[in-house]
Amino acid sequence: MSTIDLNRVRLFVRVAEAGSFTGAARLSGLPTSSVSRAVAALERELAVRLIQRTTRRLQLTEAGRVYYESVSRALSGMDEAAAAVSELQDAPRGRVRITAPADLGHWLLAPSLVSFATRYPEVQIEVSLTQRIVDLVHEGFDLALRLVARVLGLVRAGIFAAPRYLKRRGRPRSVADVADHDCVLFRSVSGRAVWELVGPAGRQKVEVRGAVAADDNEFIREAAAAGQGLTLLPIFACQGREKDDLQRVLPEYATVGVPLQLVYPTARFLPKRVVLLRDHLVNELPPLLKV
Repeated sequence: MSTIDLNRVRLFVRVAEAGSFTGAARLSGLPTSSVSRAVAALERELAVRLIQRTTRRLQLTEAGRVYYESVSRALSGMDEAAAAVSELQDAPRGRVRITAPADLGHWLLAPSLVSFATRYPEVQIEVSLTQRIVDLVHEGFDLALRLVARVLGLVRAGIFAAPRYLKRRGRPRSVADVADHDCVLFRSVSGRAVWELVGPAGRQKVEVRGAVAADDNEFIREAAAAGQGLTLLPIFACQGREKDDLQRVLPEYATVGVPLQLVYPTARFLPKRVVLLRDHLVNELPPLLKV
């Protein structure tokens, strides 16, 4: 048998992990046709069908599964060896891909990444902001911030409103008073929602209503700042704007909080640049959430 082209083997592994030629092509930065031809050439070299192609789906043959399990381990070992050698360099370099929900990216992640980039100028940080839960391995991400149950802290929300709105409608004196106000809601299809808050009187619920609802906290914040009504927003995201275009209402009350987690693919070896950014975020983000 002739020497196998490792580039073709790598492309086959990416196709198997991505579940499609298109996904593998996107990860590899190559045309889909080039990936398909490379896998076909590998099959000819091995004289075996690795992938069963149909008009609707792609799946590995039994030979393909056996081959994938073997070569993926071998390639992983080679990559780890190469990365370990490169880590001997004094300055970390290379790309780190991180994903986060849009509002967390805007309000929480951006400042921390700027300070990291200043410290490690040869590390390129690529950020993808999406509400979608991405597959870190198949989509090629190194890190992700997720609001799910290593936890960095709790994202707690408080009630905020524009000074002009409070001047017009008055300031609520209790959680129950909030029911009499216009509110800007998050993902409401009925114009109503239930807010659950914790404060001196314990846990309280109040049904609220509003004419404006959205699925993006940045929009909600701007609508509230324009005077539309009361709204719930992450406290850390509004602290710099208090006494300006937003003010905290009932500051002794806030939501219980949603855990913020930093996740990364399970691996025996993480590049130094990824470890550095991970540790940087672990140190930088928790103090911002202590509100």
